[in-house]
Amino acid sequence: MVDGDGTAAALTPADRANGDEQLSKLAELSRAMVRLYKEQFGRGPTRAHASWGGQDTLLIVLEDSLTPAEKNLRDLGEHQRLRELRMFFQYASMEEFCEPIERITGQKVRSFISGIDTDTDVSVETFILHPKGSDALSRTETHGARPMRSST
Repeated sequence: MVDGDGTAAALTPADRANGDEQLSKLAELSRAMVRLYKEQFGRGPTRAHASWGGQDTLLIVLEDSLTPAEKNLRDLGEHQRLRELRMFFQYASMEEFCEPIERITGQKVRSFISGIDTDTDVSVETFILHPKGSDALSRTETHGARPMRSST
């Protein structure tokens, strides 16, 4: 907690413990995503940072993750092909991307959005989570399913 003048306000032990737990979870999420990139692409990013973008939005920024073959595509100017290739593999592996998020946060993933800037070799994995305690389906359970339209 920070006061209006930018100085830290006195935190209760519960606040400190909760803050430490959240930082620990974010570090664990970053490590899990680095491991997953290594498994999926054969090379993990050199930098990763997880942060909350709101109560139920998790952002994981990963830098320097392109493989040598992907760097060759980039150097040839094949940015769109490279983005399509990355997106294909990431969405084909949706369950693998969502599993550590759900396990570590204890919340189900509602939406998974992946993006990459091929010029700067920065990727962002965005997870929109269902609120804690929700009984809604996980994105992994709806993967490939088409919502039914009402006849009205």
